[in-house]
Amino acid sequence: MKIKVIITGATGMVGEGVLLHCLANADVAEVLIVNRKHYDRQHPKLKELLVPDFMDLTKVADQLTGYDACFFCAGVTSVGKKEPEYTHLTYDITLNFAETVAKLNPNLVFTYVSGASTNSSEQGSVMWARVKGRTENALFKLPYKSAYAFRPGIMKPVDGQQSLNGVYRWFMWLYPVVNFLAPKATLTLHEVGQAMINCVIKGYPKPVLEIEDIRAAAKA
Repeated sequence: MKIKVIITGATGMVGEGVLLHCLANADVAEVLIVNRKHYDRQHPKLKELLVPDFMDLTKVADQLTGYDACFFCAGVTSVGKKEPEYTHLTYDITLNFAETVAKLNPNLVFTYVSGASTNSSEQGSVMWARVKGRTENALFKLPYKSAYAFRPGIMKPVDGQQSLNGVYRWFMWLYPVVNFLAPKATLTLHEVGQAMINCVIKGYPKPVLEIEDIRAAAKA
């Protein structure tokens, strides 16, 4: 079974890493990246759809049909943001996109990149964790074939990524040390991408995948 995949967030670190893994994976026949700005890469499997406003998808709905999976990797930091703004950028935009592709693709598998320490109760003291938890819970209620929330930790990029800023490039020099000292807290983006693909093709017994689950799903 070869799958057709939608990926959001390809101009960011996680989305780009997942994209590069998908392009190199024989189980993936086609990738549509949905971005607000152009991502400069050419590949026979790759298509790009530019959408300035993820809250207005009516004009591009016909281009979002016929897919087996959506890997939603878009996201923003909560640093410097109040809860209403972060909720709009994290919850509202994600749910609008998710609801649209669910209607257009009844057999879709949806994978959402959340974060380690996300709070499913929606009641914790950490603002971003509450909002992420609320987003996860809402996604699980949509009429997908299946939906998964990925909660990765520290991730090693895929070779050839363009999206890494200076701070993260510097941090990557320390990755071997972090991986040695805390191997259960780290993943590679190859593992994240492969786990997403395997969730589509083989499924996974849990809807929320913590770091150890992502690693297990990648090996399945």
